[in-house]
Amino acid sequence: MQTPTTREATAQQQFTAQYLPLEQVTRPNLTTAETAYYLNRRPQTLRGWACLENGPMKPRRIGGLLAWSTATVKALAGVA
Repeated sequence: MQTPTTREATAQQQFTAQYLPLEQVTRPNLTTAETAYYLNRRPQTLRGWACLENGPMKPRRIGGLLAWSTATVKALAGVA
């Protein structure tokens, strides 16, 4: 039987396994969930930035969905 700390670590590894390291992302845009993960914010925070236009970056709207610039996310995260 796993201890709670081991179980939490396993869950965290499974969660982060779905996202590539930001350095390896080559697509021009990211989803709200991906952007929130890379910037360590909640998705609702990014939706607020989009709605109020008061965040450090503005998304594009593509087909009714928010698309966040990968280059801008990398710059904000300090990734070359």
